[in-house]
Amino acid sequence: MATDPSDRAGRSPRRTATVFTAVTCTALTLLATSCARGEDEAAGGQDGGDAAAQAQVLDEAAGSDETCSAEQAGIEEFDLKDMKVGFSQSEAESNPFRITETASIKKEAEKRGVELITANAQSDFAQQISDVQDLMSQGAEVLIIAPLNSDGWEPVLAEAERKQVPIVTIDRQINGDACNDYVTFIGSDFVEQGRRAADQMIEALGGKGKVAILLGAAGNNVTTERTKGFKERVEEKAPDIEIVFEQTGEFTREGGQSVTEQLIQSNPDIDGIYAENDEMGIGAVTALRGAGKQPGDVEIVTVDGTEEAVQLIIDGWIHGVVESNPRFGPLAFDAHESFGKGEEVPVELIISDREYDAENAEEELPNAY
Repeated sequence: MATDPSDRAGRSPRRTATVFTAVTCTALTLLATSCARGEDEAAGGQDGGDAAAQAQVLDEAAGSDETCSAEQAGIEEFDLKDMKVGFSQSEAESNPFRITETASIKKEAEKRGVELITANAQSDFAQQISDVQDLMSQGAEVLIIAPLNSDGWEPVLAEAERKQVPIVTIDRQINGDACNDYVTFIGSDFVEQGRRAADQMIEALGGKGKVAILLGAAGNNVTTERTKGFKERVEEKAPDIEIVFEQTGEFTREGGQSVTEQLIQSNPDIDGIYAENDEMGIGAVTALRGAGKQPGDVEIVTVDGTEEAVQLIIDGWIHGVVESNPRFGPLAFDAHESFGKGEEVPVELIISDREYDAENAEEELPNAY
């Protein structure tokens, strides 16, 4: 990230932060060891849930050993409290994941007293590129981006480099050079999510049967990696499971229902459905109900951990759910604050996700989102 002094003109003076937060962990320690958070620090949880259980926790064994600092990136150190933060949301806040994700970012900004400006691209990638450029035009000095797609970010990355605007990406990655194009990616290990979903499907089917995959949207690493992990684990552990159908439901409930309706027509003897997010899985349940199926006739495994999907485990329609925790606010702001202080931030921060099944769904329901 090159320096362009002209882009600093008129901005308030910056100082290197000497204190990270009021909690006992420093920013670097928090990022490295995932120390526990108090109840007021969790964001986006359900009423009555355990805030500590809801909060994202980093997987210390995963992530990258490579780090990024302001000095490495060619950016002068800053105090995050002095900065205007821009947040770009990729999809309409009409599903629980995006609702919780945005709420978490907003809650954390308010908690820290940081000025936040936001934009929502409504699932239009060209609009998201325009949104992020507009956030910088409005004076955003650091960015948090939930990318719709992984490719095609060159115009934004070039402008951010010119203006010295550090980027943290959440949930999905931007394809670029770590510490040059972005500071860090915070998210789940999507390949591992696919493997864990496969383990649940193998258990549900006893290692044999016909399975369909409801693919997520094309063009992002989440779909690619959740599919890869699932197929690899099935091939490795359950060669008698045959994947007979794959079609995208675009990560939407309507898409999941429509594709499952087609699936029932073309493969009426289907044994299992792997939906790459809860919304498609819930849509699949609607289609199965409409076709006169009963709970357990088709085993369903999904990824996300929404309250509705976990309830469907209790109701018998879904066998299991692999969590993908959307409460990114605390870790995203921690990363920017640590980076601004000149500390080294891992360029990949991987979250440790839980699982829901028939044994724990009722107890853990309050911690879903």
